[in-house]
Amino acid sequence: MFFILNDTLSFPRVELAEEDGLLAVGGDLSPERLLLAYHSGIFPWYSDESPILWYAPHERFVVFPHKLKISKSMKQILRSKKFKVTFDTAFSAVIKACSKIKRKDQEDTWITQDMQEAYIRLHELGFAHSVEVWQENKLVGGLYGVLINKVFCGESMFSKVSNSSKIALIWLFNNLDINLVDCQVYTSHLESMGGEMISMKEYLRHLHHV
Repeated sequence: MFFILNDTLSFPRVELAEEDGLLAVGGDLSPERLLLAYHSGIFPWYSDESPILWYAPHERFVVFPHKLKISKSMKQILRSKKFKVTFDTAFSAVIKACSKIKRKDQEDTWITQDMQEAYIRLHELGFAHSVEVWQENKLVGGLYGVLINKVFCGESMFSKVSNSSKIALIWLFNNLDINLVDCQVYTSHLESMGGEMISMKEYLRHLHHV
């Protein structure tokens, strides 16, 4: 059973989420509701054809700084300095690029126009951030997410040139004071860099530990 949200700024307890993590339906994408969601271990994930869906998976896929795996070939790429990395300089371009990347087993993007506008607003308020990777003055990779305490809640990443999204993630760990990156759901790409599953209880402990 999932919960239908109304105008009240609240969410059900995360332990009430369904097996697939679906917790609630409806509400809005206001900065206040989004921030409450992230502070509670909840995030929106839906398509244009559905109402807003809110998820709180019973397990979270995360990467801890001390467990980050950087391959020898990746270290060589970092030393080559072929790429330039910036922070919070092209948020709108990053989220737009993420929305256009074709992903396996996914026909439509979940980064709808409404989602883009909502996270751009969060960025303007100082809560959402982006890492940009450039090659020859062209944006070739990056990621964006929401920073809650010392947890970076990663929303999406893109790569137009091999390894550029990995460079963005490594930069994030090396330059922000964070305890973990929340990748939300499993990907083999992030598992190769040290990603692992933790329980919601452990995730919330990290989220609220300042």
